[in-house]
Amino acid sequence: AILHLGRDVFVPVALAVLLSFVLAPAVRGLQRLALPQGVSVLVTVLVAFGAIVGLAMLVGSQLAGLGADIPRYQKTISEKIGALGTAATPGGTMSRAMEAAHELGRDLARLGGGAATDGAGGDLSNPIEGRPVPVVVKEGSGIVGTLGVFVSPLLHPLATTFLVLIFVLFVLGAREDLRNRVVRLLGTEDIQATTAVIDDAAARLSRLFLMQLAINTAFGAVIAIGLWAIGIPSPILWGVLAGIMRFVPYVGAVVGALPPLALAFAVDPGWSMLLWTVLLFVLVEPILGHVIEPLLFGHSTGLSPVAVILAATVWTFLWGPIGLVLATPITVCLVVMGRHVQGLAFLDILFGDRPALSPPEIFYQRMLAGDPTEAIGQAREFLRERALSTYYDEVALAALRLAHEDVARGRLTPERQEVLRRSTAVLIDRLDALRDPRPKGGQVGSEAAAAVQAAGPDLQAARLVLAPGDMRPDWRDGAAVLCVARPGTLDEVVARMCAQVLSKHGVGARTLAINAEGSVEAETLAPGVRLVVLSYFEPLSTLHLRHAVRVARGRFASVRVVLGIWRERDGTIGRVLGRAARADAVAPTIGAVLADVLGQARVAAPGTAPAARPHARP
Repeated sequence: AILHLGRDVFVPVALAVLLSFVLAPAVRGLQRLALPQGVSVLVTVLVAFGAIVGLAMLVGSQLAGLGADIPRYQKTISEKIGALGTAATPGGTMSRAMEAAHELGRDLARLGGGAATDGAGGDLSNPIEGRPVPVVVKEGSGIVGTLGVFVSPLLHPLATTFLVLIFVLFVLGAREDLRNRVVRLLGTEDIQATTAVIDDAAARLSRLFLMQLAINTAFGAVIAIGLWAIGIPSPILWGVLAGIMRFVPYVGAVVGALPPLALAFAVDPGWSMLLWTVLLFVLVEPILGHVIEPLLFGHSTGLSPVAVILAATVWTFLWGPIGLVLATPITVCLVVMGRHVQGLAFLDILFGDRPALSPPEIFYQRMLAGDPTEAIGQAREFLRERALSTYYDEVALAALRLAHEDVARGRLTPERQEVLRRSTAVLIDRLDALRDPRPKGGQVGSEAAAAVQAAGPDLQAARLVLAPGDMRPDWRDGAAVLCVARPGTLDEVVARMCAQVLSKHGVGARTLAINAEGSVEAETLAPGVRLVVLSYFEPLSTLHLRHAVRVARGRFASVRVVLGIWRERDGTIGRVLGRAARADAVAPTIGAVLADVLGQARVAAPGTAPAARPHARP
């Protein structure tokens, strides 16, 4: 209510603040030339407002010329509508629609022209039957009243322009004082951090507004030149309108194209001018929006699509057409504040385009919901930029750590655990169709891009796939790696991921279920196992681990035992447990297992030390 009732004050302030972001770099540039701050501000503001006034006068002259030519276009429109009606099949849909339109027009004409009566019931459209029309003489209808009729519509825009000019001068002239007051409001306990926040926000917003202004100005100029070449009347007017409307995301370019399209329909007796106008907008807007804008300042303004539509609706309701243009810049300001001010973080969550949940949290939520489809799609996008082992480590394994914490706290029921395991198994099966575990490149969505950025680069081992000739002879046949885990647990899920990654990188691997006592739930064990991975989130005890390592070495001759402790990323606890269990190596991630296995399986290069010899069979 305050924003709506006080729009005559708030609109000039908002315009002044946004203009100050655009003009601040010019003021700083003049100050570097040794001009005083007051002179720099005055010169910049006068030049900017002079350009705006000149453009407004040019648009006004174009609009006046267009208004004078409108009656000439009525004949062309009538002829085209008549041609459409003639070309339509008699009795067809088009013909009936044209007849209905003409009939409606005649009814409206009769209603407007024949229904007007005087107070006594006489028909004023008939001067013979109608009574004389009374003439009322009002006071103030002289030159003062005439001037009031013409001047009063201009008073409000002139007053708004004057207020914007004054506010811009004061904001640019006192920006250091305003900055200091903002620092005081945000807190002086950590001035360095507060200053960094203000500088970063101001730089981001200034760059965003400048780039938008430059791009939209270029768009308007190209449209104006194109319309001039096509022959559309008043091309500068439509170029300015297209550039201004492009500040409105998604629909602005379409709305800006409608008036020149309608004028092309009215001016040209044929259809070529309309088709050329459509082609102009269809070519220019996609090139600018999908090629040039992403290269200059990213793929978006930092707002979610829902936030853009909601902001446009709210600000248009509050401030009218000018609110539609200001909606996106104002919302961008709110989102930037939300990203830097802790108390306003909800603004970034509600309106920002960054994912509200981290990639592991999204994975965990989807698996708990029993709907792995979204996670599978994001995984496929992620794998265009990163390797399979990186996805499992940075997204899936991190999500399963969250699940393990919930299990340890008793917050995850056995039923939900089963849903989680089944959903993750579906994802693993879908990713099994992946032929090459290395990234293949391609376009990724916003959530997948956030996951890629958070994951960082791939490990060196993640980019290596062994051919049979690259492996030692005793690693080439069968399943050289056995991933062992307790059945029906999260440990088994990670063991399946680990075996899949190793198989994709050229090393034969399979999983095996083994209970807590160490007895194998299989009748036979395939020979040729060279390495055993014991998968655990939370081992039962050190004695249990030592027993499992002893059983693995007792089952296979000259086997290397790698202890996978997935509970934490840094592996501190795992290394302690590994030394106590007498394992050959400890791996906190699937990537670490992959690096260890590839180091053992590869043929040693000439001059390099051979792979570490595993413990002999007891």
